[in-house]
Amino acid sequence: MNVLPLPDELIDFARAEIARTRVPGAAVGVLHNSNSYVAGVGVTSVEHPLPVTPQTLFQIGSTSKTFTATAVMQLVEAGLLDLDVPVRSYLPWFRLQSEVDAARITVRDLVTHHAGFVGDYFRDTGRGDDAIERIVRKMVNSPQLVPAGTAFSYSNAAFYVLGHIVATLCAQPFEQVISERIFVPLGMDHSFYFPEACITHRVAVGHIVTANGPMVARRWHTPRSIAPGGGVISNVIDQLRYGALHTGVRANDDVLSRYGIAQMRAMRRPAGSMCDEIGIAWMLEAAGAGHELVKHGGATNGQLSSFEMIPSVGFAVTVLTNADTGRATRQTIADRCQQFFLGFAKPAPRAAPGLYVNRSEYVGEYQAVLARLRVEESADGLLVLDNTGARAGVDAAQQPLPLPPAKLRFTGSDALGSTVTLGAGS
Repeated sequence: MNVLPLPDELIDFARAEIARTRVPGAAVGVLHNSNSYVAGVGVTSVEHPLPVTPQTLFQIGSTSKTFTATAVMQLVEAGLLDLDVPVRSYLPWFRLQSEVDAARITVRDLVTHHAGFVGDYFRDTGRGDDAIERIVRKMVNSPQLVPAGTAFSYSNAAFYVLGHIVATLCAQPFEQVISERIFVPLGMDHSFYFPEACITHRVAVGHIVTANGPMVARRWHTPRSIAPGGGVISNVIDQLRYGALHTGVRANDDVLSRYGIAQMRAMRRPAGSMCDEIGIAWMLEAAGAGHELVKHGGATNGQLSSFEMIPSVGFAVTVLTNADTGRATRQTIADRCQQFFLGFAKPAPRAAPGLYVNRSEYVGEYQAVLARLRVEESADGLLVLDNTGARAGVDAAQQPLPLPPAKLRFTGSDALGSTVTLGAGS
């Protein structure tokens, strides 16, 4: 693929967006007509600033799950793994708090976020080759939220289990499997899992945007135990090489066949949260103009990213940012790139006309491991407020800004769309 500069209009837009949201830096990559268009804006760190370039390394967070899923599909194609058999067929010792669910969870349940046990689990189990196995064994105390296989519930922990299955079947450390079977054959020579592999390259540092401005987020690296769910470090050039595989722009049967790539989008289940449907790790929803969007995103400590594809037109866009307020930035930049190159935008959520809903049934506080949200009635609908509170053990001057309020509109009898009310510095 030719690597070309991103058009000036999009670079100017990206610069304005990171200034608006107080994100120190971002990198943008677009795949279109078999060409890669790339740019960097802003700086790598507020403490030791260097210009962000297309080569700058960022943590891509949960987009890493799609690499794990690609490795799973490689094993399916090799006849070594069946998506519809219980996890215990490969890990006989696998345990959860619910013995019934631990016995019946399948590989497909894991890779489609239908396992049902608590998914926000981030224990550091060390740097040894047994780190992933150790965190999976600690899931013996993980409670079940819903019965396995019945509902979409986003799960980081499910992907640790998948990562250990991959490592077990390949008889290699998980990171080595991904490197040898995906990174190397795709030419992704700036994609890594370990910080020591990154230190000789230009690396973006995560930031928490506080009332006093962006502050460097420490620590920088993520635990080895969570690598299958969020451990990849990469740049936009390598991300577009990966996008070329999954859009079909550049076939590579040594990684995964075209049929296998298509199956990752075809074998789907309903979602409704974060996306309309879930494929084999890929999130699926409308892209506009009758096309389907295939996406994932990621968030680590002060780094947020997006990765979106429209395979029907060979298009992909990735935005890597280095601040927690990049949640808005990554999407506005990606949306502008789609509009610029393809001439159409994603459809906005539409409220269902004439729908009666008892809004009071939804009012209250919703709590998960990483957040606490408050839903209140407003004059024209429901309002979601960030009620997470101060982070324990974090200095008051380094507390992140609360998320801006979001207005909710019912798009169906039990379905909601939202618009975020952006305030100053949000």
